[in-house]
Amino acid sequence: MSGSLPEGGMSRRILRSETLLVLALSLGASALSSLISFMGSLTKPGGLKDQAATLNSSYAPGRPWLDLAWQLFGIATALVPVALVAHLLLREGAGGLKAIGFDRTKPWPDLGRGALVAAGIGSAGLAFYLIARAAGFNLTVVPEALPAVWWKFPVLILSALQNSIVEEVIVVGYLLRRLGQLGWTPTAALVASSVLRGSYHLYQGIGGFVGNMVMGVVFVLLYRRWGRVGPLVVAHTLLDIVAFIGYALLAGKVSWLPTM
Repeated sequence: MSGSLPEGGMSRRILRSETLLVLALSLGASALSSLISFMGSLTKPGGLKDQAATLNSSYAPGRPWLDLAWQLFGIATALVPVALVAHLLLREGAGGLKAIGFDRTKPWPDLGRGALVAAGIGSAGLAFYLIARAAGFNLTVVPEALPAVWWKFPVLILSALQNSIVEEVIVVGYLLRRLGQLGWTPTAALVASSVLRGSYHLYQGIGGFVGNMVMGVVFVLLYRRWGRVGPLVVAHTLLDIVAFIGYALLAGKVSWLPTM
């Protein structure tokens, strides 16, 4: 999964620069943005749980077709770093995203494993969020605030799929491969990947940071066991779909689900 240095004379310095650039264009930038957002929430009057972190919102309220165009544009452009990673792995001679197990060679094992992981993490993650929010360590997460239009649920599903592909391909498959090639120990690479995952969720609060960091540890260990990010993409997609659509259907209708 980590592999040796790629052929073609690429030095560790070049690989290090490449990795930093990929992160700067994707989840590294999200981590910095999340930190700034969290600092803003901390310094804002009132507790964290009285503030909202909205994940999917309207880009053009009252203009559904323009809003849909912006939603699809955002989803498509967010996937560009994944295309860059695929290109870099092809250039390396590793076979593109197949090198990290993101392909169609094992669809049923990927789906089965992913569903089991989602079932195991989902309930624990929800319970941890509710506890962290009640303790004042987390903002109120609003998974979706889209208008009630025909494309709402398809866009939420596409958003879940996009989030999952970007995160698992970059922060697990690609990053672990590059850190291994750069000589990082397995433990150091696990910590880096998990802390990065927690960092770009910090905008949700301390609970979002810790919960996603723990999820990152689990996902790294599963990736090393299976050698594929496919099941992780499936699991992450299912978790996000349940969160997004579940909130859309249940918000304001059940007492245990916090809303703003």
